[in-house]
Amino acid sequence: MSAAIPAPALPLRQGTAGADPVAIPQLGFGTYKVGDADAERAVSQALEAGYRHIDTAQMYGNEAGVGRALAASGIPREQLWVTSKLNNPNHRRDDALRSFDATLRDLQLEVLDLFLVHWPLANAPGIDLVDTWRTMIEILRSGRVRAIGVSNYQAEHLRTIIDATGVVPAINQIELHPYLIQRELRNVHEELGIVTESWSPLGRGRLLEDPELVRVAAELGVTPAQVIVRWHLQHGLVVIPKTTHAVRMRENADVFSFALSPEQMAAVDALDRGMRTGSHPDQVQV
Repeated sequence: MSAAIPAPALPLRQGTAGADPVAIPQLGFGTYKVGDADAERAVSQALEAGYRHIDTAQMYGNEAGVGRALAASGIPREQLWVTSKLNNPNHRRDDALRSFDATLRDLQLEVLDLFLVHWPLANAPGIDLVDTWRTMIEILRSGRVRAIGVSNYQAEHLRTIIDATGVVPAINQIELHPYLIQRELRNVHEELGIVTESWSPLGRGRLLEDPELVRVAAELGVTPAQVIVRWHLQHGLVVIPKTTHAVRMRENADVFSFALSPEQMAAVDALDRGMRTGSHPDQVQV
């Protein structure tokens, strides 16, 4: 089995009381839109390539496949980081607790490393941001997850749940890539002590032919995807590129032998155009 990718880990401000400090590997492997059977193969290949951080979600319908790959890998549990997320129909307390039990069962884990609320559903009838977050805190205090966080939350959502409970999400996983650098929200995260994690870090492939990224890649002798992943890392972001191709998995992880110069970082930053490839959080209410 391949050695683990030498990715740095970022400390999280939250975790089970008395436990060792919680730190998330900065580079992970995403499984969005990977079906259950394909997830088993893809995650197995990712683990063979050295990834030790795997990101899944109840919504993806592939937790069982991810769990089979983890169980078959032979990698000691303490070397793995596994994230999953609460699905939209499961925000009410009983549904959240039941679905979390199912997540652990499907992943074949006794303790999950990170559990996120997938979407805020801030304007959904019968759903309350604070009630959902209180249930997440209950799950954290049960000792069956090492840290809890959110995904796709806007600044007002974060302040609402923190003001009501005093518990700060460890992470906010948001769409973030060179066409959507989310500077204002990242500043809020820094103020509140929240780690920023990027989903769709390659812009669902739309950035890979951008002339400026192609130029920077040629200067460094790497691929545009490698430039983008390295850009995320140098900004202190957790990044979870997804691919089902083994060669690209290895390429996306081969980003620790080079660095972008300050000028190259600025050139990539300048590509920001506020362009989303996925849904805006305010549009997701079911």
